[in-house]
Formats: sequence, C-alpha cells, structure tokens
Amino acid sequence: MLSRQSLIDDLEAAIANGEIGRRAQTLRRVADLFASGSAQYTDEQIALFDDVMGRLASEIESSARAAFGRSLLTIPNAPPGVIRALALDDAIEVAGAILSGAEQLDDDTLVAGARTKSQDHLLAIAGRRTLAEAVTDVLVERGNQQVAHCAVSNPGAKFSEFGYSTLVKRSAGDGELALRMWARPGIPRQHLLKLFADASESVQRKLEAADHGKADVVRDLLLRAADQVQAQTRDTSAAYVAAQSRVRALHEAGKLDESALRAFAQSGAFDETAIALSIMCDLPIAPVERAIVQWPEQILVLAKSIGLAWDTVKAILLLQAGTKGSSTHEINQCFARFTKLQPQTARKVLQFYRLRERSGMASN
Repeated sequence: MLSRQSLIDDLEAAIANGEIGRRAQTLRRVADLFASGSAQYTDEQIALFDDVMGRLASEIESSARAAFGRSLLTIPNAPPGVIRALALDDAIEVAGAILSGAEQLDDDTLVAGARTKSQDHLLAIAGRRTLAEAVTDVLVERGNQQVAHCAVSNPGAKFSEFGYSTLVKRSAGDGELALRMWARPGIPRQHLLKLFADASESVQRKLEAADHGKADVVRDLLLRAADQVQAQTRDTSAAYVAAQSRVRALHEAGKLDESALRAFAQSGAFDETAIALSIMCDLPIAPVERAIVQWPEQILVLAKSIGLAWDTVKAILLLQAGTKGSSTHEINQCFARFTKLQPQTARKVLQFYRLRERSGMASN
C-alpha cells in the first residue's frame, strides 16, 4: 500500500509538473501497477486509474501514447475511459492497435470512430475479430474501397439488410468487391441475385484489367445464366425450403390471400413473398424473383393482373429496394403508373409471361 500511495503522490506531482518526459515515465509506472493487480481492483479503484491515466496520456507525445495503448490491450478490465480516448485518437499510430485489437471497446465507440475518423481508422475497425451490424453499416457507407473489401472479407463481420444492399450497389462499379461478396457465405438470396443481375457491365470492365487469375473467375460467373444461379441458390437454401413449406401449407388450407402476401412483404420475408406471388400469379418462381429484385414495372403488372391493392404493391416494392426502401419520388412514380395501368392490359401481359415461360421450359 505504501508503494501505491507513493505512486499516487508521484502521479499528482507529474500532473502538476510541466515536464512531458516525466509524465510519460510516470504513466508507464502506473500502467505496470495496474497490470499487476487489475484482477483485484474494485470499480472505484479502476475509475481512479482511469482518471489519472487519462490526464497523463493526454499530455504526452503520440509515440508514447501508442506504446501505452499497446500495453493495455491484454488487460480485460483496462480503464474504459482511457481505452475509448485512445481508440478515438486522431493519430492512427495511437488508435490503430486499439481499434483493431481491444476487446473492451463497445459498439458505440466503434460507431463514433467510424463516423468521424480517417479511412485508416475505419480500416483498423474493419479488421476486428467481430463486427456488429451497427458498425458495418457505417463502414460500408463511409469507408473507401479498401475498407469495404476488408469488411466483406472479415468472417466475423455481420451485415444488416442495409449493409448488404449498400455493398451490392457498390459492387456494380467494383468487380473485386463483387467477387469478395460472392465468396462470402450467408448472403441473403435476394442480395446474391441482385449482385449477379447488376454485375455484367462492371465485371466485364473489371475482367479486362484483371490479373492474378481473377479474369477466369469473373468470366465463369458471367457465363452462368440467371435462372441457373437462382435454381442453385434455391436448392442449397434451407431457408427457402422452409419458406416454400410454409406458403404451400397456407395455399392448401385456402389461406394464401392478399393479406398473407402483404404480411410477408412488410416483414421483409423475401422467399415467402416471391413464392406466394408465384402461386397467386401462376408463374414459375424464377421470373417472379427476378421481378422483385430487378423490375418494378413487372411487379406493377403482376399485381394489377390479380387485383392487388396499392398497399400490398408498395410493400413488395419496398422489399425489392432493400432496407431503406425506394425514395418517396420513386414510390410516387410507381403509384401513378399503377393507377393508370388497366387490369385488362395487365392480364394480357401476364398471359404473355406465362406463355413465354412455358415455351422456355419446353425448349430446355
């Protein structure tokens, strides 16, 4: 206890003293002291260390702060205020190791860093062992190409619907990102299909400049027909099989109606929505999935042909657009076209779709 009291006295003297070198030396001593007894310290004692360390660290040069931060990485209960301050330090040499390796950091701190700091800071965050959806939402929206690539390649990163939707949009101009997404397991099927639907031109441009074997991979992806990709992803998707069972059970019980379809779309259930619309329109699942992913005009036709109300159509369009939905302007445009579309015209177009699909199946 005497040595600790002596140290506290030294700390107070160092804080009052203007000599930066002495403060750095004292900070190293207090860090060693904290590490030696961290498991036994109470919350009150940790708060004391937090306060003193924070005041000392704010007054030393960045290289000393960086070394100090690295010394705290292996301490599970390192003072939280100090850890947060180091993580949000403008100097990447200080913040980098903390952002990428400190398990003590909470998601709020990571989000704050991702929103306000440099791309190097974002890259350090993207390489963490695990990443929550709230963090990757900011990384994929604000991060540069390197950050996006790192986040997508991180097996411990989780992505929200918004995150996947944003990455798919970015992939349209980034063939490498498209390939990294394609290699990532667990991407929801609607985003995988959208990735393929939008990839052709951008990946062709990437193919021309690709090296290290990437060209062959891209060429192989481009040669896969959309229907074959859809069939493959359906066949290997346990979620799709479960959705198909649920919707068919509703249909057989006479309960598959517009209300059920609207509920599926409003809840973000892509597979259930596509399967239900397929049954209600008497169309194969593949063209219905493509319509939901790519072509709002076809959704308007299908909906009008079977007498769906606008609220249901809007729910399907918002599902098609991804988490954030279409803009108000785009939705209003769709509403105007849907209102003008005559049911008789829509039914004729639907009949054409049916004939075209049956002709295609007969020729295969």
